[in-house]
Amino acid sequence: MLTGVRMGGARHSGSAFLSCRFDRAKLFDVVWDGCKLTGSQFLGADLRPMRSTDSDWSFTSLRGADLSGQDLSRQRFREADLTDSDLRECDLSGASLDRARLQSTKLRGADLRGATMDGVNWRAFELTGVRIDLVHAVQFATAHGALVAD
Repeated sequence: MLTGVRMGGARHSGSAFLSCRFDRAKLFDVVWDGCKLTGSQFLGADLRPMRSTDSDWSFTSLRGADLSGQDLSRQRFREADLTDSDLRECDLSGASLDRARLQSTKLRGADLRGATMDGVNWRAFELTGVRIDLVHAVQFATAHGALVAD
C-alpha cells in the first residue's frame, strides 16, 4: 500500500506494481517505461503530467482520474475501470481498451483510432469530438441497434 506517497519525478523502467494502492499519491511527472501496474488502484492520485510507454495498466482502477492531455498510445488498459475519468485530448491510439469500463468518462478530443475496444459498453460514454476509426463506428452502430450490412 502506497497511500499518500510522494513519488513526483520518479522514473520506473521495467518495474512491477501489482495490485498496489496509490490512494491520494502524488505521482506528477512520473515516468513509467515498460512497467506492469496490473490490478493497482489510483483513487484520488495526482497523475498529471506523466509519461507512460509500453506499460500495462490492465485491471487497474483509475476511477475519476484526471489523465487529460496525456499520451497513452499503445498502452494496455484491458478491463481497467476508467469510470468518471477525464481522458479529454488523450492520445489512446493503438491502446488496448478491451472490456474497459468507460461509464461517464470524458473523452472529448481523444484519439481512439486503432485502439481495440472489444466488450466495451458503447452506450456508457459520449463520443462527441472523439476521433474513431471505421471498426469503432461499426461497434458503436451495432451497440445502438443498427444492422450493419457488408
